[in-house]
Amino acid sequence: MTDAAKPRGELTLRTLAMPGDANPAGDIFGGWVMAQMDLASGIRAAERAKGRVVTAAVKEMAFELPVKIGDTLSVYTDIERVGRTSITLIVEAWAHRARYAKMEKVTAGTFIMVALDEEGKPKAVPAE
Repeated sequence: MTDAAKPRGELTLRTLAMPGDANPAGDIFGGWVMAQMDLASGIRAAERAKGRVVTAAVKEMAFELPVKIGDTLSVYTDIERVGRTSITLIVEAWAHRARYAKMEKVTAGTFIMVALDEEGKPKAVPAE
């Protein structure tokens, strides 16, 4: 990883890409990567909302590089905007390729989460 290529945001989730998450060629399924990004978004947004959140939308996501079996996937989140009931996060997934001693950005996306009350209805995100 060079100085020009650094993750944006806070490290929110790290996990290991395993054979059960891959196709026969050894590439990790994009849906698995997206699920890890969604988990990280939920963690970060729930901390900010101080309660339950759900995913409302995922926008502008494109895969730049594959994730391989044995890579450590690190997901970084950056809160871009807090609305009345929603939190918009920029989420980046980076693969640490231990066998090559480098880290590469594999994908990024914009995740919109909505805070919910105990009855499952949108609620205001508290001020910090």
